[in-house]
Amino acid sequence: MPERGRYDRASIYSILDATFVCHVAYNIEQQPVITPTAYWRTDNWVYWHASSASRMLRCLEGGAKACFFANLLDGVVFARSGFNHSLNYRSVVAFGVAELVDDTEAKLAALREFSERLAPGRWDEVRSPSPQELKATTILRMELNEASAKIRTGGPGDAEADYLLTCWAGVLPIRMNVGVPETETGVPSTIPVPGYLSRLSIG
Repeated sequence: MPERGRYDRASIYSILDATFVCHVAYNIEQQPVITPTAYWRTDNWVYWHASSASRMLRCLEGGAKACFFANLLDGVVFARSGFNHSLNYRSVVAFGVAELVDDTEAKLAALREFSERLAPGRWDEVRSPSPQELKATTILRMELNEASAKIRTGGPGDAEADYLLTCWAGVLPIRMNVGVPETETGVPSTIPVPGYLSRLSIG
C-alpha cells in the first residue's frame, strides 16, 4: 500500500536506531541466501560484522549486490473479519553494494560505534580488540542511497457492514522492553551494575 511508504531520512533513521538486528539477503552461486546479524547505523551508512570466515562476508566484500532489511513489530490488529486482520509495524528496506572496512583505525572506530550503540560508555570500560581479534573480524558497510521505510499504525480497516458484527476488534500492542540486568557469575559483588544500563531505553 503506497500510503504506508516513507522515503525521508528521518523516518528511515528512527526505525534503524530503534532495533539491533537486521537481515541481509544476497546470492551465492545463484542460490538466494538471507542472514540475520547485528547492525548499527552511522550517519547515512549501516554497518554489520561477523567472522572473517563467514561466506556472507566473503561474498559481499567482493562487490555483490545486497538487500538490507530491519523491522519492528508494534502490534497485532484484530479486525471483525479474518480478511482484515493485520500487523502494526515499522520496517526499512535498502538496496546497495556493501563495501569492506579494512583499515585498522576505521575498524576500531566502527566497533566503538557498535559498542556505544549497545550501551553508551561501555567501550571505555572494557578491553579493546586485540590485533588477532581484529584480523578475525570483517566489517562491511552499505550506504543508504536506495532505502525506504514502510509503516502501519492504527486499528483495523473493517468494511462498514462489518461494524454490525458483535465480535471484539482492536489492537494488541507489542513492545520491546529492557529488563533488569543479570550479573554474570564470577563478577565480584563489589562491582555494581553500570549506571548506563539503567538509563537504556529501546524504541
